[in-house]
Amino acid sequence: MKKLKIKNERLVFTILIIALFVVFLLYYNLVFSVVFARNAFANEMIEIADENENSIFNVQKILLYSSANAIDNSDDLSLKNMSISQFTDISIFIDNTSTISELTNENTIKELYIDNIVASSNGNIGTKILNYKNPLSFGKYEDVKEPENNRIDFNIVNTNQENENNDYSNPTFYTDCSNPISLGYLNKDILTNYSVSQDANTVSFNGKVLKEANINLDDINYSLSFQIHIVNNLNQKFLYNMKLNVNLNSDDGGIYNGYVYRGKTLTGNEYKFFKEI
Repeated sequence: MKKLKIKNERLVFTILIIALFVVFLLYYNLVFSVVFARNAFANEMIEIADENENSIFNVQKILLYSSANAIDNSDDLSLKNMSISQFTDISIFIDNTSTISELTNENTIKELYIDNIVASSNGNIGTKILNYKNPLSFGKYEDVKEPENNRIDFNIVNTNQENENNDYSNPTFYTDCSNPISLGYLNKDILTNYSVSQDANTVSFNGKVLKEANINLDDINYSLSFQIHIVNNLNQKFLYNMKLNVNLNSDDGGIYNGYVYRGKTLTGNEYKFFKEI
């Protein structure tokens, strides 16, 4: 049996080295890189969990006032061409002292905005809008406009002098979180061309008009989702995903009685702002 004779041993050796290097690269990409990526992800999650163990900002309380309104569009104010809308005023209180009792750059606000706003209801009626509402008009019907680019940017009040000169018709929030985030939800024109019957010469300009116009509350019960973004004075970023399911019904008639006023104090991890890393 003849022995295999290699004429160029150096070339063969070089080819073997290259082959081994290729095999190592393939093994690294298929095994080691996955392990390293998994470890890096795990370390990042641990870091995020550590940063959010004691949240600086929390949603403390939410107040909801829901009612309705009818606008007479007839030229002679004869109540023969009315538009009916349902509205809810929302106050969201932020707690910034549960972790840090003193006011510092860490628990005071430099920037606040709301985006990713989504409103939906069971019945596809009306035009649903969420935007800032002047807190001085809480509980009163006001028209609400669509926020530009689906985002609400708040002016941050830092001093008493700024407070005295501030125009609260524009989005306003205090750097020390001492006022609530004030929002207005409006489902506009859920019924148009509504005419008061001859048997009833008057109309209710509150939630009772929904019953008078035979509007089914199940059709206008709604859900809201949006994101609240906070930047503190250390330029650290925080995020809260708000979800509200608003039921206008109740055993005593709910909004059909004129209005519904509900408040809830909130505790638990699900109401903490998430610190972004």
